[in-house]
Amino acid sequence: MSLTVRDVLLLPRLQSLHLRAGQAGERRTVRWPYVIENDSIADWVLGGELVFVTGINRPRDEANLLRLVREADQRECAGLVILTGPRYIDHIPDSVLAEADCLGGPLIEQPYELPLVVVTEAIGSALVQAQLLGSSRERFVEQLLDGSLTDPALIAHRTASLGIELGLPRQVLVLQLSGSAELFESCPPERAEALLQAFRQRVLRDLACCLDTLGPPLPVVSQGSQWVALLPMAGPEADGDIVHLVQARNRAAVESLLHALDGVQPPLRILAGLSTICPQPTDLARGLGQARQALTAARALPGPLRLCRFEDLGVLELLLAIPDRSLIDRFVTATLGPLLQHDKAHPGVLTPTLEAWIQANGNLVAAARRLNVHRNTLQHRMHQIEALIGLDPQDAQRRLDIAVALMIWRLSPHHPIPRNPA
Repeated sequence: MSLTVRDVLLLPRLQSLHLRAGQAGERRTVRWPYVIENDSIADWVLGGELVFVTGINRPRDEANLLRLVREADQRECAGLVILTGPRYIDHIPDSVLAEADCLGGPLIEQPYELPLVVVTEAIGSALVQAQLLGSSRERFVEQLLDGSLTDPALIAHRTASLGIELGLPRQVLVLQLSGSAELFESCPPERAEALLQAFRQRVLRDLACCLDTLGPPLPVVSQGSQWVALLPMAGPEADGDIVHLVQARNRAAVESLLHALDGVQPPLRILAGLSTICPQPTDLARGLGQARQALTAARALPGPLRLCRFEDLGVLELLLAIPDRSLIDRFVTATLGPLLQHDKAHPGVLTPTLEAWIQANGNLVAAARRLNVHRNTLQHRMHQIEALIGLDPQDAQRRLDIAVALMIWRLSPHHPIPRNPA
């Protein structure tokens, strides 16, 4: 559980704090309080700080306060707290308030009569309590997701004691970070690590904002390079139209999240898999499996967005449910083996050519246009493919087998080349 700017304003001893501007950012997470003494904060914050500006040791004129507001926005601070009174900072200029509103960064006014030590101690205590409660909630959700907690009575007791709302059905969303290896290949290790951590913080922040728009959020579970979140659905009494609308809303929210993260820090990007509806808490383990299967498919999707829903898998849903992976591998080998072996030893153009031909429903002109090659080039490649795997363009069953085998191959990690059958 995180502590937000809004939570800070609601702490019992801090009622005299007043949010003067930047209300759009009141849901920002506060990582810790930080009191500044320098003219600039750019080199002294990492992001998430609630920065206190006193003016006691250094004059703070309008120009300096504007600079601090902008730097806080650039460095992704949780917000600014400006202490006001007759001795140091008499008032907050209108231009400073307008800039905070424009940037969406919370700007809080604190009277000098409220001792700073009282404020920082209250925030520190709240951070510790939030961290403890958040850890307990996250562990509880993790137990539901891994299927180790199945007793309905115990689940009901834990949800009540932890203040978690599980009365609504949920969809499981899994986000996957990709591109880390490429980042470390392109940057010095220290720089790459700093960029990676900054991007991870951005993902968590944007994901929290996304979940907040959907309703009271549940804890996000971090597992290595993945984040697992639970999206609320309509109640069990809702009709089919309402359920469809809520599903569309969830999908649109995830797509918006991916749009916001796309291109932030190349080559890092986020893939997403979304489960079907999980009516009960005990269904969440199944939902996690579905979301991860959809995520596997999302790795192969073209285009800038990488989101796949489990119900969109079609025939792949059946294939992914086969427990014996060797059966699937043998099918791919029997259908495409010679072709994949050829592309492994030569410039790998024949497999993409066959994919384009299948996607164009056998239309040579459309396939050539898709590949940006001359039709004669495509025909030459198709003759090679026919010789390798015995493709008969008129055989509908054979074309179906090839289309399914290509889907399986495309979803396989690193597109492995099957070995020749014994």
